[in-house]
Amino acid sequence: MDDKNICFSTSAKVILSGEHAVVYGRPALVSAINLRFNFTVTAFIREGKDSFFDKNILFIAHKVKQYLRDKKINFTDKQFNFKINSEIPIGQGLGSSAALSVAAVAALLRFYTGKDFDKEIVNNLAYQIEKYFHKNPSGVDNTAVCFGGLIYYRKEFEFLKNISFLNFKIPKKIEENLFLIDSGKPKESTAQMVEMVKIMYNKKPLYVESLLNNIEKNTKKMTLSIVKGDINLFRESLLDNEICLELLGVVSNKAKKILKNLSQYGVGKITGAGGRTHGAGFILFFADDKLKLENYLKEQRINFFKFFSDYEGLKKL
Repeated sequence: MDDKNICFSTSAKVILSGEHAVVYGRPALVSAINLRFNFTVTAFIREGKDSFFDKNILFIAHKVKQYLRDKKINFTDKQFNFKINSEIPIGQGLGSSAALSVAAVAALLRFYTGKDFDKEIVNNLAYQIEKYFHKNPSGVDNTAVCFGGLIYYRKEFEFLKNISFLNFKIPKKIEENLFLIDSGKPKESTAQMVEMVKIMYNKKPLYVESLLNNIEKNTKKMTLSIVKGDINLFRESLLDNEICLELLGVVSNKAKKILKNLSQYGVGKITGAGGRTHGAGFILFFADDKLKLENYLKEQRINFFKFFSDYEGLKKL
């Protein structure tokens, strides 16, 4: 693909354990998954969709140019058209916003300079953009979709993030039983859900701290379960994590009901920021009987995906 027609693709992500706790310095275990997001930049054509009619793309372009100016990197400021082709459901905890930030940053850096940039640079810029979209993100979403694979992530401070790219994979006997089940799109945004937890933390700091500590324990248990290939430990950490998230108030009644109905087929938890008044995004579910679960989901007309890890992350097409 020539420089007049630039496309970058990145993956979706699933938080296996640690959502919300990761905002407060606890670790999160995250996997990229093979739902792809493609962002294409082309030379400006008046008949097409002008990127400057989209405020989010306009902001990303502004941040990219600001970075290039700050670093004194030569670039050509020019107008462009863009196209998005995405398999990632929007606003349901699978990293659609982070995928946009990462893929658009990479494509626009290339468009303005004619050069490709390291993933570290793309990821850091995407994180700044995610702060505009979500106010106080942990940075784990953009990191996962940018680099791919399994990531153990902890943000100690704004200036200190520990990113461990794990050199092992989810064992087949676990991954082949994993599903992503749609509980419905939340009415609340990620930023709103993070703010709700913050308000609860300010009112009941000791209570919320205890829940965050338990989530951290479950994240560590889940990591060990993957290393050891221990299905029972994986199931246990999944179930305990969901209980903590429900006590944090980020799982809607609708999602709880779906999980209760699904309990005869296995165990699950929400993944992502969750929701309170309607759906809570996607549920990460471990099936004890794949066939029975799939038949039930199809009978109930519940949308679902099979879980497949992605080890590429950001790539140029």
